[in-house]
Amino acid sequence: MATDELMTRALAMLGDDEPPVEAIHRLTDATPADGPMTIAEVADVLDVSPHTLRYYERAGLVEVGRDSSGYRVYDAEAVRRLVFLTRMRLSGMPMRDLQHYITLVDAGEDTVPERLDLLVEHRDTIRRRIRELTLSLAATEYKIATYGGTTGPES
Repeated sequence: MATDELMTRALAMLGDDEPPVEAIHRLTDATPADGPMTIAEVADVLDVSPHTLRYYERAGLVEVGRDSSGYRVYDAEAVRRLVFLTRMRLSGMPMRDLQHYITLVDAGEDTVPERLDLLVEHRDTIRRRIRELTLSLAATEYKIATYGGTTGPES
């Protein structure tokens, strides 16, 4: 499943000593900088389907140029935005919130406080989900141990 693979790649980029923000910067910088990219290239870099990329475009989340033949061409700005969008979707941000956020971004610097509020609220939601998942993991490991299995980080 693409989401599982994307999550695995994102987690692998998080080194033990590296702040998570740096991992996102590295992912953004990992995109080829030698000119526009095709939909297939962007889909491969982000580990999503071309259908997903077209959906984000139709939803108004990203603007994508076209070449003389009418094919989509993704510039560095579009790819950076897609890195952010895919991470937000992985974290569970609803499409309506993403659309609202992008509307604010496109409206300019005056919307920074509202964008910050939206992201702080989403961060709090993520932190709550992590706590809930940690409890679920503990319950699962308890049951595994009950049945004689091995528990731990790499069981």
